[in-house]
Amino acid sequence: QVHVVESGGGLVQPGGSLKISCVASGNIDSIYDMAWYRQTAPEKQRTLVALITDTGGTKYTSSVKGRFTISRDNAKNAMSLQMNVLKPEDTAVYYCNVDGNGPDGDFDSWGQGTQVTVSS
Repeated sequence: QVHVVESGGGLVQPGGSLKISCVASGNIDSIYDMAWYRQTAPEKQRTLVALITDTGGTKYTSSVKGRFTISRDNAKNAMSLQMNVLKPEDTAVYYCNVDGNGPDGDFDSWGQGTQVTVSS
């Protein structure tokens, strides 16, 4: 099993900053892509926020470009998302997704999510 755990969520005022992180553990040989998704309500679909590849390439959804920065620490199987100039519409549960390979084959694992609330 591959376990993914997010941390760092919380309540922040509009215009503020927050950094969320996740760590993957378990039967991991290598990690290809790591990404952050968010879900604004249980009945809504999760949407991609940012992605970082094993070679450092990044992708962001247009609404967060220039405000969010994704990074990874391969030695720790960890990833972070620095969120600046937060807006109320950024409020969501943020999920860490890890795409990799292990002794059991390829995996695509999700964390439990961390709540980010942007409100005055």
